[in-house]
Amino acid sequence: MLLAVAGLTAYVFSLWLGDLRRQKTDAPDPRAFPGATPCSWFAVGFAVVGALVLLALETGGEYALGVSDQQSNITALYLLAMVGAAFGEELVFRGFCVVTNRGRLALIGSIIGFSIVFALGHPFLWDWKSAGAGLPHQFVFDFSLKAWWSTAMVFLFSFWLYALRFPLRYPKLNPQRSIIPCIAAHLAKNLGVFVIKLAQGHVSGWW
Repeated sequence: MLLAVAGLTAYVFSLWLGDLRRQKTDAPDPRAFPGATPCSWFAVGFAVVGALVLLALETGGEYALGVSDQQSNITALYLLAMVGAAFGEELVFRGFCVVTNRGRLALIGSIIGFSIVFALGHPFLWDWKSAGAGLPHQFVFDFSLKAWWSTAMVFLFSFWLYALRFPLRYPKLNPQRSIIPCIAAHLAKNLGVFVIKLAQGHVSGWW
């Protein structure tokens, strides 16, 4: 399933990339994927630095709160999903899940609302798993300090990603509202998370 999702993500990315190339010509496609527009290298670098600062804040907070050992274990193959999520989640949330052309308040309200959805969609406060072999799956809730901290940091990260695409106070940072800075920031953070988990001993084998 992981490979199938990765394949589908790669296919959609190729379509998005085609739209990006056409945006650079004299005949851009008006039906192009959202955010398939160019941006400056400064915007990309700014996005990556911000993402790594937030990751450092999240990791430092875990140590300060004494919950750094409450990490989930992943396999090396999970890195494939983390890379794919950098594009897939950005296209869905920063691309489609936002209200534009309805005024500043509608835009900000949708950013806050969808950032909450984005944060709650990550399984920190909840999980879907079986209680044991042969038993049906069910929702399991976790309202621990670690779960709340991780959820809050995902919300903050989502807000940062939206701010990269819609820099209301500094529109020259990303005048064409490209999602490229968002993808770069998301990829940088996910790779950073993998490196941190690897260093902490939470990456167990390939499968």
